[in-house]
Amino acid sequence: MIFRIATALMVIAVPAAAQTRPSSTDMTCQQTARLVQARGALVLGTGGQTYDRFVRDRSFCEITEIARRAFRPTRDNPTCLIGYTCYEPGADDWPGAGF
Repeated sequence: MIFRIATALMVIAVPAAAQTRPSSTDMTCQQTARLVQARGALVLGTGGQTYDRFVRDRSFCEITEIARRAFRPTRDNPTCLIGYTCYEPGADDWPGAGF
């Protein structure tokens, strides 16, 4: 019984292995866009400590959100269209350039 408790405490005490977030700056434009397309939605690093959630299309957004084109830096392109970000429009917003 003591062995089981000790084992359980060790499992709880061991920190979870850090998972690294994929970064757009480590991949080419095509690789990054394909990753977003393949996964549908993912959190992607965009350089340094910045990150955002990117989606394949509006179906991955909340019902009140719209999808806006997302241009982010990649290894080979400083303004690569990698997918979309979900955006909650405000009262003063209207669809125009960028949607």
